[in-house]
Amino acid sequence: MVKILKVLGNIFRWIFIIGLPVLLLTVSLAWGFNSRWIFDYGFKKYNVGITTGLSNQNLHKIAGSWINYINSGQEYWDIVIEQDGRSFTLFTMDEQMHFKDVKTLVWLDYKVLLVTLLVCLGYLFYCLRVKTREFNRRLARDAVIGSGITILLIFLMGAASFLDFDNLFLSLHYLVFTNNFWYAEGYMLNLFPGGFWYDAAFICIGLMTFLTLLIGAAGLLYLKSARK
Repeated sequence: MVKILKVLGNIFRWIFIIGLPVLLLTVSLAWGFNSRWIFDYGFKKYNVGITTGLSNQNLHKIAGSWINYINSGQEYWDIVIEQDGRSFTLFTMDEQMHFKDVKTLVWLDYKVLLVTLLVCLGYLFYCLRVKTREFNRRLARDAVIGSGITILLIFLMGAASFLDFDNLFLSLHYLVFTNNFWYAEGYMLNLFPGGFWYDAAFICIGLMTFLTLLIGAAGLLYLKSARK
């Protein structure tokens, strides 16, 4: 029985170590898709107001509408814009179909985030509940190992994005989407040019790096103090 519990403990431990990078990645992606600041920053940097003819007020409205849409039960992103005294539906049906696909992926990210969060919190509470220095050191070591794996993952993602982001972004679309709605003509491609997603990706990687270093540093500091 003791051996079985030990084996289960080791399995749970490695699930935590592997789950930590997944948790940090999904947290960063969830934040990115819900960050109004990223949208406002990208719209301003790439002069989206000029290329689309939309006012800054409408661009700000679009960012908020997107966040509301992905967190709602609404099937399609059917947003109506008022510009120059007229009202019109911003996106074509093909574009709305693509945003529906994107929303599905965002919710998949939410679900993976929730599962990995519960796993990591479960392991954390287990180690703290035991209330022994050995289990606290184990938790700290595992956090450092998980952070190290995350740093490796960040390096690989950053290098791939830096070397050929356009091809990586294109390959990702072919991989995750089973239709061609993602390059439907309309406002979508002008609102979200390639540079927009390049910047958004590196901002999310930056957040992921910060969280990783924070967790890794906390683990290292504890191990250092425990040795003393």
